[in-house]
Order: sequence, then C-alpha cells, then structure tokens
Amino acid sequence: MILSIDSSAVTASAALTDGDNVIRSEFVNKGLTHSETLLPMIKRVMGDVAYSELEAIAITAGPGSFTGVRIGVATAKGLAFKFSTPCIPVSTLEAIAYNFVNENAVICAVMDARRMQFYNALFKVENGKIERLTSDRAISLEDLQKELRQYENVIIAGDGARLCADNIGLDNCRIADEELVYQNAVSLAKAAEKNKKIPPEKLMPVYLRQSQAERELKLKKKNEGE
Repeated sequence: MILSIDSSAVTASAALTDGDNVIRSEFVNKGLTHSETLLPMIKRVMGDVAYSELEAIAITAGPGSFTGVRIGVATAKGLAFKFSTPCIPVSTLEAIAYNFVNENAVICAVMDARRMQFYNALFKVENGKIERLTSDRAISLEDLQKELRQYENVIIAGDGARLCADNIGLDNCRIADEELVYQNAVSLAKAAEKNKKIPPEKLMPVYLRQSQAERELKLKKKNEGE
C-alpha cells in the first residue's frame, strides 16, 4: 500500500494505492496554496487507513515550483519519520509521462521555468512501456524545437504545455487532452513502482537551477566583490 503525493506545480494531488488498485485519490487545481490544501487532502485520501500500514510514500521530488517541491518533500518526510516509512522520490516529469501509458508517442513533459525556458524530459511510450529518452534538464524553447523535429508524433504535457505548444511551431506536436495535461498522484504511483525506496532522512528536493532569490543573492555578492 503506497501513499503518493504531488505538490510540485500549480496542481496538487494525493492517492492511496494497493498495487494497481486505486483506493482513493484527490486532485485540485484551484490556485490555493499547497500549504493549505495538501495535508487535509492526504487525510481524506488515507481515510481510516493507519500510516503504519503504508509500505512507502511516493513523492514528486522535482523539478517544479521551488515552494511546491519543498512543501511536498517536507510533508512526505514528516509523515514518514514516525514509522520510518520508506520514501520513493520520482521525477515530476516522469510522473507526467505516466499519464500516457495507453499512447504510442513521444511525450514531451514541460514545466514553465520562466523566460521561455522549460524544465523538460522526453519519453517514448510504446505498447504500454515507457522509455526515458533524455535526462531532466532546463532547456530553451529554441533548443527544444530543434530536438522535437525528429519525431513523428509528440504529445506535450505539463504546466508549461500551453506555452510550449503555442510557440513551438511544429506540426508533429500537439498538446495533451485537458484531463491528462498535469501530473497526478495516480500516475506518480505507477512511476514509483520501478524506483528505489530510500529512508526518509535521505529524501531531498531536486532543483535543476537556483531559485530567483539565490540567483539575485549570487549576483549581489559578485557585484559587491567587484
């Protein structure tokens, strides 16, 4: 039995699964802060199941919103510590790809990294199997456009999907159906099945670049040094 949690972007979700059986799940996309919505959602999803019964807690550890990723990872660690429940970190981009196990296409998972850059990874889905084609990376729209030209059928998904699809300018690319655009905890649970479990104290957020505050501090120190 696995509790899966996502708060890495504009949406938030939680799911309790037992193998392929989804016991309960919730998904919200209401613009509310995850600090307000996540724990109550988890409590509803858990119902009368005790946390001691969990085999693991799966979490989208990044990339994504710096605040959202931190909230999700901190929540997972807090729930896991009491019973030393193993945690399963999953790439947010990989969780997105698992929305499309019934497709035969290249999945372009994109999250808005601002300034026409995206957190991105590409996955090939064929006959129910998902193969990672690239590592998670921060990439410009121009470089992504050049890379996507080689594929015949590309589905764009993630919180940066609309921005990417509107500007990519390629006939072989289409945006995912609305109900599949965002990562969700059920797909996260599917992705977590093949990932390694780690102790909660080793769970860490994954960032592909520094936050704006960190970049500004670095620039300030550089200017002061000059």
